[in-house]
Amino acid sequence: QVQLVESGGGLVQPGGSLRLSCAASGRINRIAAMGWFRQAPGKQRELVAGITSGGSTNYAGSVKGRFSISRDNAKNAVYLQMNSLKPEDTAVYYCAAMPIGGYLYDYWGQGTQVTVSS
Repeated sequence: QVQLVESGGGLVQPGGSLRLSCAASGRINRIAAMGWFRQAPGKQRELVAGITSGGSTNYAGSVKGRFSISRDNAKNAVYLQMNSLKPEDTAVYYCAAMPIGGYLYDYWGQGTQVTVSS
């Protein structure tokens, strides 16, 4: 019902910034929340940031104060602004969507690699 396409990943030096973008298409009026997840080598997938259809946001403690999630409903897009990047932020980042009436993030993008290294 919903398709998600991510972009913006890449290689950045510690202390640098990146902005990830996620474009949603399909039955976007069925989305209750959007989120960014990441999975680093040897670690479980974790929720980095989430935003509801009403605009409420939440962040993982490890990124709070450095990352910011935002949305542009007119463009059917969600963004993750990442500042003061650290090597431990290196991971594959996934855009995800939770459907209205659902309990999980059921829709997923393909993932984009973020590497923070000197």
